[in-house]
Amino acid sequence: MKSQSIFITGTDTDVGKTYTTLVLASLLKHQGIHTGVFKPVQCGGDDAAFLKKHLELDDDLRTINPCFAREPLSPHLAFERQKTPVDLAAIDRAYEQLRDKYDVLLIEGAGGLMVPVNKDLMICDLIRRFQTDVVIVSRLGLGAINHSLLTINQVRQAGLKIRGLIFNQTEPGRRGIPEQTNPEAVAAYGQVKQLGTVPYLKDLKSTSIIKRCDGVIDTHLLLKSPSNPNTRRLTEWDKQYVWHPFTQMRDWLTDEPLIIDQARGSYLIDTDGRRYLDGVSSLWVNVHGHGKEHIDRAVKDQVDRLSHSTLLGLSNTPAVELAKKLIEIAPSGLSKVFYSDNGSSSVEIAIKMAYQYWQNIGQTQKTGIVHLANSYHGDTLGSVSVGGIDLFHKVYRNLIFPTIQIDFPDCYRLPEGKQYPDYAFEYVDRMEAYFRDHHQELAAMVIEPIVQGAAGMIIWPGGVLKRMEDICRRYDVLLIADEVATGFGRTGRMFACEHEEVSPDILCLAKGITGGYLPLAATLTSQRVYDGFVFDYADQKTFFHGHTYTGNPLCCAAAIASLEVFGKERVMAKLAPKIKYLSKHLQMFYNLDSVGDVRQLGMMAGIELVADRATREPYPWTEKIGVKICQEVRKHGVILRPLGNVIVIMPPLSITKAEIRTMLDATYKAIQAVVQGS
Repeated sequence: MKSQSIFITGTDTDVGKTYTTLVLASLLKHQGIHTGVFKPVQCGGDDAAFLKKHLELDDDLRTINPCFAREPLSPHLAFERQKTPVDLAAIDRAYEQLRDKYDVLLIEGAGGLMVPVNKDLMICDLIRRFQTDVVIVSRLGLGAINHSLLTINQVRQAGLKIRGLIFNQTEPGRRGIPEQTNPEAVAAYGQVKQLGTVPYLKDLKSTSIIKRCDGVIDTHLLLKSPSNPNTRRLTEWDKQYVWHPFTQMRDWLTDEPLIIDQARGSYLIDTDGRRYLDGVSSLWVNVHGHGKEHIDRAVKDQVDRLSHSTLLGLSNTPAVELAKKLIEIAPSGLSKVFYSDNGSSSVEIAIKMAYQYWQNIGQTQKTGIVHLANSYHGDTLGSVSVGGIDLFHKVYRNLIFPTIQIDFPDCYRLPEGKQYPDYAFEYVDRMEAYFRDHHQELAAMVIEPIVQGAAGMIIWPGGVLKRMEDICRRYDVLLIADEVATGFGRTGRMFACEHEEVSPDILCLAKGITGGYLPLAATLTSQRVYDGFVFDYADQKTFFHGHTYTGNPLCCAAAIASLEVFGKERVMAKLAPKIKYLSKHLQMFYNLDSVGDVRQLGMMAGIELVADRATREPYPWTEKIGVKICQEVRKHGVILRPLGNVIVIMPPLSITKAEIRTMLDATYKAIQAVVQGS
């Protein structure tokens, strides 16, 4: 996220700049934005210490407030009487340090705009020195219109930009006519945006501030530049030059695209400064939140050493170290790592490995690749060949190789007389019968263990995965587990296979492997599979596959750092209460008649919408119900994506309980608005 600084000035002294700064910083921090404060000049009082304490900042007090005078006087007089000049060099050093550390730095002034700092410098000059925009704080009562308009005019005459004006209720009690009407009058006469009114705060605990002020103060508008010519320009360029994936471009060209410019924690930030909770982890990849300092630092440090070197005929330090770490945490029986750069490729590599393995060891009749109905394993032609979702794959049927599709139910729409989970095991029995009759022709079976994501978050009953492994072992068919989506904590375990102690022959990883930072994938194999490729050079049984950026050092460094975060921050242990909280609050969606089923495993969930709950009749695809709901939920500051009639919930593992509730409440309201018209 590009750092931005905002200067908090007032129409007069004692209008509540410090309290306002505390409120703004508390709200921004609650939104996952790394926020600091700066009080360059302070005369008397303990404003800087007050902010440091209540915001729980770890900055040195002398950094937050580099210039302090004991007497509560105008700075030019207080520092003169103290016989210590205002140290502008110290102010500059402190400002640069804090600006580089925080995404948002709130700078609180001393008094008003025209207060002299010394004989040569006023507060407005200090603002220009920082090249930052201004927020004006005004009291509510009599005199507010005059003081506010004078300050607004002075800010503009000084050539400074105003982000907005905040009123502060400095006294308890009911608001009279002036307090009720002054904000509207100032907005009309001053032509300045109102950011809201800080209520009188008796309790200054963070939780109390959030409760009283969240939704009352418009922090989205605070962080939005008064005019952003980039948004319109980027929108025009996007529509002119960019072809978006899985997007009907006719629709895209008639809509207003959302262009993401920055991110922090669980939030994405668009070019206008609006914030959105990232409810799908930027397509299931973000793990620890955006802007994770440990991963940031690891990537930056790696850039200083090595950005890329081929893995063809060479190796590199991060690729070696990551391979060791992956094998240490992977399901037992896996011992080798083959790198690529996306989930589709990792699956295609696995298929090629499984096929060539049998060719290399002389069992050339074992060529069949088995996959499940409703499966999705990626978009390259090899991975499309083992895909079972016609919407995505049918147009390419003449380009792909033949495979064997095994039917498997979603267990939501059970036929009359069938029961859960017995119905699922009937299909597993059929699978075993097929393997018994055809295993001599079968090379491998590809599965998404326990959760079939793209099929609409179909979740298998317990024991199904283990039965599949047993079948593959009994009939000597290689088991390929595609954990591109389910890996790295998504299901509540590091890998979904761990839920049933399954050890695949080949494991496919991508998405969350780098914590959502850089494109990297890995195909892990057993020693048995690896040994099937270890021959003399003359035998020409090498695995002839590789990508230019295979094992890229930057990507591997990010992945190592992400795994370190898992360990240092005890991510999996801390995840359990959040999973329980998510599960509990997902149940409220059954209060909506349009919700037929809610499916969840760990931090993966799907809310299926139906036209008729009794018959489980789906909405017609052409109605785009899922799309409309995900467009509506953006109005509530949340980003989601649908899979047809299923709304997918898959936030970063670092999401807080409060953010989970925000996401679910927004989704609930969006479904009501679109489907029930309420």
